[in-house]
Amino acid sequence: MKVVIGTRGSRLALTQTKWVIDELEKHYPELACEMKIIKTKGDLIQDKPIDKIGDKGIFTKEIEAELLKGNIDMAVHSMKDMPSELPLGLRFTRTLKREDARDVLILKEGYASIEDLPIGATIATGSKRRKYQLLAYRSDLNIVPIRGNVDTRLCKLEEEKLDGIVLAAAGLHRLGLADKITCYLPMEIMLPAPAQGALAIEIRQEDTKAYDLVKVLEDPVSSIQVEAERAFMDAINGGCHMPIGAYCEVIGTKLRMRGLLGDELGKKLVIKELCAPIGSEKQLGEELASVLRKEFEKNDW
Repeated sequence: MKVVIGTRGSRLALTQTKWVIDELEKHYPELACEMKIIKTKGDLIQDKPIDKIGDKGIFTKEIEAELLKGNIDMAVHSMKDMPSELPLGLRFTRTLKREDARDVLILKEGYASIEDLPIGATIATGSKRRKYQLLAYRSDLNIVPIRGNVDTRLCKLEEEKLDGIVLAAAGLHRLGLADKITCYLPMEIMLPAPAQGALAIEIRQEDTKAYDLVKVLEDPVSSIQVEAERAFMDAINGGCHMPIGAYCEVIGTKLRMRGLLGDELGKKLVIKELCAPIGSEKQLGEELASVLRKEFEKNDW
């Protein structure tokens, strides 16, 4: 049986897709997987910040078009890049084992943590969520934009006048670059994007064969986390343009979830936490979004 899997062409995207293929072929020796690289709008436009490009699905639309046409059988994405609503006719499989959800700092030699940085240190990130949380912790920092894949950003750290960059731990781990990490940012300082560190496998709605193929790779805890965090994102209706963060922790039979909501300019930043029993993932995400919205809309800022 042959399966064609669509992916972006970055080293990280290819590494993630290769991991999925290896796992599938491990479980199904008769399976022959083919990788198809598809350029997305986000890959082609590198001279603008993500929030200035205008589309929520800037890393997914072209791949989804190929999926709907039947040119590929499934697509591998970073779940955090996925818009809250999928195109009609597409769905996710269950969630695979999630990587570390935290963000990390990669700093120039001589610095060991965010606290070590001198006043006015320059840190690069392409994310408003990261920018405003960094400034909430260290208002003196000079936060500048950055675009490009992981390797490009690491090069910019060496070549440009930067003291550090912020990246997702998951991508560095998957690329075998964990040794580049200076420090992990604790959730108390930096809430990640909803579903950060998780992979999304997208298939056609009616394709039960593809769904059943991937079912063996499901990780129950990761599925719970992603369902809660994406329910939060759906209820907030957030994407690249609105700073939001969320992380759901599974503790025994209970869920503890923290969420963040900010405005476009970083003047408002609200963080709340709620708990609920396992089985109420969607309701927890929606309730946390509602609580944050109510707090956010107060006028006493």
